[in-house]
Amino acid sequence: MSRPRRAVLAAGLGLAAALVLATSVGTALRPVTLIAVGDIAGCASEGDEQTAALVRKLPGPIAVLGDIAYDNGTAEDFANCFDPSWGPLVPRIRAALGNHEYSSGTADVAITRFRLPPSGWYSYSVGAWHVIVLNSNCSKIGGCERGSPQWQWLQADLAKHRYRCTLAYWHHPRFSSGFHGSSAAVAPFWDLLARAKADVVLQGHDHHYERFAPLKGIRSFVVGTGGKSLYPTLLPRPGSVVRNSDTYGVLRLTLRPTGYDWKFLPVAGRSFRDAGTARCR
Repeated sequence: MSRPRRAVLAAGLGLAAALVLATSVGTALRPVTLIAVGDIAGCASEGDEQTAALVRKLPGPIAVLGDIAYDNGTAEDFANCFDPSWGPLVPRIRAALGNHEYSSGTADVAITRFRLPPSGWYSYSVGAWHVIVLNSNCSKIGGCERGSPQWQWLQADLAKHRYRCTLAYWHHPRFSSGFHGSSAAVAPFWDLLARAKADVVLQGHDHHYERFAPLKGIRSFVVGTGGKSLYPTLLPRPGSVVRNSDTYGVLRLTLRPTGYDWKFLPVAGRSFRDAGTARCR
């Protein structure tokens, strides 16, 4: 009988290298938590204080879905409106850029604050998952169409990182039943992700919570419930399964090697919830 795989690895790599490999594999196999929410901090609202209090009790990195500090994403907006509530959470945040980050002309304040690449797009790993952050402010970055710099980057990133499970997030929703509605500008991103069999897309911009059934295989969520304000939903878009427009809260994703669980967690005093589980494609 051949030796167990771990023993073979230890013999071939050396004990120290094998221990590192075993540790990294063990970490990847464990379920991990990712918190997602956008449209967060305004000085005239107490909603961001409520969501910050909720997130402080939850483990894991935070996927912030843009529109982080209203109204213009300036240093003053961050200092006066964001820092008193969400400031201590900055080390955990993996941010996407929203339109309000560009309201003062550039998104330099947010890019510096969250140590983002100047382009606003990047990727990282959480457990066994590959996570992609895109910049949906298409007019600010040279477009989002097929062949654009970001589209080419996304195509290359998906080819390089062939994970079993993939999640992406940005600000403007591809599909939404809210006030701003669906964005056709990000359709090229969606099509690339669908062809690569990505599993989940997260977005903000519309200030409500919405979950869609899988469209081209991708389950998407709008989570614009970070605290700034709430908008009503309009006529439901095809594929819309759950909508709520009166509750601040966050989406907690439990990411497993072959699947995921989702649960919308409301702020204290509110009762709306949405939960489910699915396998990766």
